[in-house]
Amino acid sequence: MMAPDGCRVFDHVANTGGPMSRTRREGVCSTLLGNDERPIRCPRIVRLGIEFPHGDPVELVKQVLNGEGYGSPEDLLGELEIPRQRLIARPHTLNTGVVDISYDAARDVLWHALMLGLCTAQLYDPRRPVLWTQAALRRRLELFDPAGFYA
Repeated sequence: MMAPDGCRVFDHVANTGGPMSRTRREGVCSTLLGNDERPIRCPRIVRLGIEFPHGDPVELVKQVLNGEGYGSPEDLLGELEIPRQRLIARPHTLNTGVVDISYDAARDVLWHALMLGLCTAQLYDPRRPVLWTQAALRRRLELFDPAGFYA
């Protein structure tokens, strides 16, 4: 179940030691992701997403790639600055941080496409192959640095 603020609510009934008339339900909603202030930190690094007005996302991104003179998505790895460490990914539904393939700069679109191609639904890994699928390019993700979690 999702709460109005987008957090997942875990609904569990626990034995409180009394009769059933005294039981209650408590929704728990908390995350360490996006936390920059506390001792355990997992700051947000970036939001990713590409808005596609219509058509196949893979073909549209390949057109931008070819228009910029690149032969394959892997050619972008040496050209664009990307994080070098693994990051935690989680979906987001906001419009902030999203580029539109119709009017945003080709370099920005390719950066988002490269980053999305290096992500699964839960993880960004710069060492994995760049995979452009419809599902990958349609994702909207927030990436977080877990380094402060293990400090």
